[in-house]
Amino acid sequence: MKVQLLVTKTDFSVPNIEREFRHLGIGYQVEYIEDHPDLVSRHNIRHSPNILIDGELAFRYHPTETELKDYFYDHKTRH
Repeated sequence: MKVQLLVTKTDFSVPNIEREFRHLGIGYQVEYIEDHPDLVSRHNIRHSPNILIDGELAFRYHPTETELKDYFYDHKTRH
């Protein structure tokens, strides 16, 4: 599973999301909106943060740790 945190370089929520990912044991990559206009266009990105999972937009906002846990738990049980 490829998890990308797609954010602006000035997004102050990044450390919090990274802490939640680490706490849940979720591997991820940080990608900057400014460096990926193709992703911005493809997913109609208008703000930060965004979370892509396997190339699909899963969150357009900063989810709570509970939302992340629910999403990843549900995803694992379906596959």
